[in-house]
Amino acid sequence: MTRIAQLQQFLQETPNDPFLHYALTMEYIKLDRNGEALESFEKLVRDYPDYLGTYYHFGKLLEQEGQKDRAAEIYTQGIHLARSKRNMHALGELQGALNLLNGFDDDDDEY
Repeated sequence: MTRIAQLQQFLQETPNDPFLHYALTMEYIKLDRNGEALESFEKLVRDYPDYLGTYYHFGKLLEQEGQKDRAAEIYTQGIHLARSKRNMHALGELQGALNLLNGFDDDDDEY
């Protein structure tokens, strides 16, 4: 049984588990099934907006697919969520990704 089939079976048993949806999405990415991954990320953001792990990887996939404006939206949503959850690690990763997308890097001064 493939990992995707296994995750789909688990989802039949517990369809409202955001981690299982996320794990399935990440499997799609590993197999370069980006169309399915994009659809799955959209579902995660819509159905489980508080699942913080979604935002960084979704943004990166959007960047890879050339959807920079949508990636910036996703990073920004994730930044707001990370702040509300006081998750400084995720906040730093998301802010760093957004900064890189916008052409800033860690060496740029913010004066």
